[in-house]
Amino acid sequence: MYFINLIEKMVQNPLFRSRLSILGQPPWSRDRGFTIIELIVVLVIMVMAAAITGPNLIRGLAGVKLKSAVRYVASALRHSRTYAVITARESEFHLELEKNSYRVSGKQKLYRLPEAVRLKLVTAESEITGDEEGVIRFFPDGSSTGGRVTLEADEHKHHIDVNWLTGQVVSRVEN
Repeated sequence: MYFINLIEKMVQNPLFRSRLSILGQPPWSRDRGFTIIELIVVLVIMVMAAAITGPNLIRGLAGVKLKSAVRYVASALRHSRTYAVITARESEFHLELEKNSYRVSGKQKLYRLPEAVRLKLVTAESEITGDEEGVIRFFPDGSSTGGRVTLEADEHKHHIDVNWLTGQVVSRVEN
């Protein structure tokens, strides 16, 4: 009852009547919203977009993990070289292919790489310590035994080369 009286008072108000005549209908009766068809069409478009971009995001995630692993391994190799020069003692970068991990001289920690990343090591024969293990050794003058660490994930492949003469660590993408 109260609302009916309120509406009647509003309709009698001259300001409300002028607004009613401008708009052609009372403000509470105008359509404000979307039809169910419009909502379903938008939902279908969103599902199609997610279906298209979803697999690409997952593939991109493997690439990001690989790039991150390459940065960590290259950094560890550079650390090993620097450690050898600063301490004036030999330093080792020890790679365990089976465990997908590595260790560096001066640190006891075993660093693990993502399971999606596969490792390969090419080094001097004298530096192969087991079936799936090897070492790249750095000397106090900055030189090393040299070698290459290859990291792969999906179709992507990165090489980290260690120059035997200078000990320089260079990473590159294989095309």
